Amino acid sequence: MKAREVNELRSNSPQELSGKLNDLKAELFNLRFQLATGQLENPMRIREVKKSIAQIKTIIREQELKAVRQ
Repeated sequence: MKAREVNELRSNSPQELSGKLNDLKAELFNLRFQLATGQLENPMRIREVKKSIAQIKTIIREQELKAVRQ
């Protein structure tokens, strides 16, 4: 994800972020399944999806902490 995309994610609601997180987890599962069966065309996609999951989890945590401080 690019910095611009991350900034756009920060403006999303927690429900939207959770939905994107679930979509990415499903995609990661499918990519791992393809890797195990030898059908994966782009192995770097696994790394990209894992990084995106971490970024979304970080944004969700930032929003939780921000809500507690207020």
